[in-house]
Amino acid sequence: MQKLMNHVEFRTALENAIKGKSANKAPFSIAWASGKLSRAHLASWAENHYHYVGPFADYLGYIYARMPEQYQEAKDFLLANMYEEEIGGDRHTDLLIRFAEACGTTAARVKDPDNMTATTRGLQSWCYSVAMREDPIVAVAGLVVGLESQVPSIYRKQTPTLREKYKFTDEEVEFFDLHIVSDEIHGERGYQIVLEHANTVELQQRCLKICEIGAQMRLLYTTALYHDYVAQDIPLSELDMAETRVPAEERALLQA
Repeated sequence: MQKLMNHVEFRTALENAIKGKSANKAPFSIAWASGKLSRAHLASWAENHYHYVGPFADYLGYIYARMPEQYQEAKDFLLANMYEEEIGGDRHTDLLIRFAEACGTTAARVKDPDNMTATTRGLQSWCYSVAMREDPIVAVAGLVVGLESQVPSIYRKQTPTLREKYKFTDEEVEFFDLHIVSDEIHGERGYQIVLEHANTVELQQRCLKICEIGAQMRLLYTTALYHDYVAQDIPLSELDMAETRVPAEERALLQA
């Protein structure tokens, strides 16, 4: 029978729910970190990524509206996160568009929803569904812990390559630098909110499950980018997949 975990046990369980499913394992991420992608490939990533992260303040807004009033620190965090995304300095989506234009695409193409793949549309829809329908603490677990907390580890592997291999300027890669810092903070705050307020066995288990699903969704999304845009140019045999040590249960997803 499952028991209520203390904060240390629950934190470990949340981290383990994500472990092994990082988007760093996707062939698209491996090709990016190793400098094998073309600027056209990176442009396609930006045209898709905009539609996943662009509505992030919307996702958080739905959670904010349903967060219990007595969880004031959680509501404050969500509001601050929305502010940073939209009006706290440069709008994050504007920084993404700046990078996209440096890759050779246009703002109009980035903003056009017809340019995202079905898998990207599925990830966006899942985020909206979680934000609008799940218990707000479970939603924080899915979107902030399961998704947002992964970002710094992903971008730390990709950003040096953007500068060293592709010679992007600091201004052009500001989107990535910003999220390495901000999402480290956001992810940790998400953990603290979930640890504090998932105070029943049922809530803890729901948070663990949605973290796992969130990590799987981002891995699926990133893997689909490889198959949709890169596979015909860079076969898997040319990528060093060994270092990712992908578990057997994830390998089928990567090669689907």
